Amino acid sequence: MQIREELENLIAASIAAACDDATLELAERPAPALERPRDLSNGDWASTVAMRTAKLAHKNPREIAQIIVDHLPENNMIASVEIAGPGFINIKLTPSAFQSVAARVRAERFDFGKGTLPEGTPHNVNLEYVSANPTGPMHVGHGRWATLGDAIARVMRHAGYQVSEEYYINDHGVQMDVFGNSVSVRYMQLLGHDVEMPEKCYGGGYVKDIAQGIIDRDGNKWESVSDQERMEAFREIAYQEMLDLARETLTGFGTTFDTWFSERSLYETDENGTSPVSRSLEIMNEKGYLYDKDGATWFRSTDFGDDKDRVLLKENGEYTYFMSDVAYHYNKMQRGFDHLIDLWGADHHGYIRRCEAMLAAWGYPGALEVVLGQLVNLFRDGEAVRMSKRTGEMVTFAELIDEVGVDATRFLMLSRSSDQPIDFDIEVAKKKDNSNPVYYVQYAHARICSVLRKAAGEGAESLSADELAAKVIPADVDLSVLTHESEIALMRKMDDFGELVALAARDRAPFRLTHYAQELAGLFHQFYTNCHIVGEDLAIQNARLALADATRTVLALTLDLIGVSAPERM
Repeated sequence: MQIREELENLIAASIAAACDDATLELAERPAPALERPRDLSNGDWASTVAMRTAKLAHKNPREIAQIIVDHLPENNMIASVEIAGPGFINIKLTPSAFQSVAARVRAERFDFGKGTLPEGTPHNVNLEYVSANPTGPMHVGHGRWATLGDAIARVMRHAGYQVSEEYYINDHGVQMDVFGNSVSVRYMQLLGHDVEMPEKCYGGGYVKDIAQGIIDRDGNKWESVSDQERMEAFREIAYQEMLDLARETLTGFGTTFDTWFSERSLYETDENGTSPVSRSLEIMNEKGYLYDKDGATWFRSTDFGDDKDRVLLKENGEYTYFMSDVAYHYNKMQRGFDHLIDLWGADHHGYIRRCEAMLAAWGYPGALEVVLGQLVNLFRDGEAVRMSKRTGEMVTFAELIDEVGVDATRFLMLSRSSDQPIDFDIEVAKKKDNSNPVYYVQYAHARICSVLRKAAGEGAESLSADELAAKVIPADVDLSVLTHESEIALMRKMDDFGELVALAARDRAPFRLTHYAQELAGLFHQFYTNCHIVGEDLAIQNARLALADATRTVLALTLDLIGVSAPERM
């Protein structure tokens, strides 16, 4: 149990006791209303319950505060209480309260901070992200979605959610034919034919590379077939190559998906000649939300708050892009999910309302949540990077990973909230000093491992950090000697972890963990400077080793929740 929960129980018990003896007369029991004071001189925790209760109790807030303080049960958590200002109850904790945090970390290890969801919270979540069109390599912006989506999934799982990660493959529609035709034209050009790229095409160098690969494999085999046949064949070849590249890039980045969902599958017909798209259109019609106008089929999205109705089936008999989304999101809900989260670029803002209307029409109002993300601006030593040095074209996500590494890419991509642009400086990301935030945090973890090796002495080099900790820290280590200000600060920060994870999961805000990791690392570096560890009195040494090891665990756990490694040596 976290310190906050224990304090809430104490205050709740105090209010109950005051009500039982009629010192307080309340129709309903208020929440303890705890918060962290900005200034630690005001205590470790403060309660505003007295001020919130004044009207209900018909008493002065300071009087109520005093009653609550007087009825607090005996405990070993609270060192002192002060009533301040209009009725703040400022609470200073005992060292033993903080010491229990370190003990809990060491006992729970990577289960530390795991949460359970409040009753009624939708817990079975489908999280869709990246979903880049398979018509080219992923760009740096896709890297931000890959980082954000993966971290959101990790954090939500630790908080108690069940999360299924999904990649939607946009492999249906005109863009696929355009892609196939672009490769076809490049193929013919490479074989010496005087043909021009059409105005509507994919002109990147990768298209030429795909065409050259086909020549290397098949020679001029496709030269004599019809343009249509060549386009269709090359469309599938190029599509598979781009999809394989996406899988390879994301896997190397440590991002994996439970489902790769093909848009094409929505249009595949069964033995009855129906498809998920046609069936969803029929069901929507049965619900009474479709009408015909100007030869097209329209969805009454205005019935659900959209600014205008939307076309699902065009006059020429073609389905709209939105129709795919209608069928796809219906498919998700039919798979048993009770909440859908989609990660989109900020340019899709205008698309949200119609998708929310679509889910409401299906009978799932509020089931769709869209997280919008802003762009990534690349820099090199403060100068904007427009093009790849290697290709002279857009910098791809894979190129960024190759140059910077997975850890730095992930950490810096998560350094700001998703609704803010990121200025990503490649040279800063590559630095091996404290100006690079990921290096700063990882170094703290490696430093702790070094301390454990020093304490272990001979034979330490062959042992893992966990093995070292087990060797040098007694199972019954006495933490009561941890009373130094730097020791308390570390333990106080570790106690924040569980609530941080819960809030980061609730708000889909894993960027908070990057800030937390830096703060915890900074507090460890202060502790390391102020408190000598190895070579002290044995009882103090063992306790400080235990504290350092607990810090190592929380640092490693924090980094793991954002997909960053925790090296034992640097």
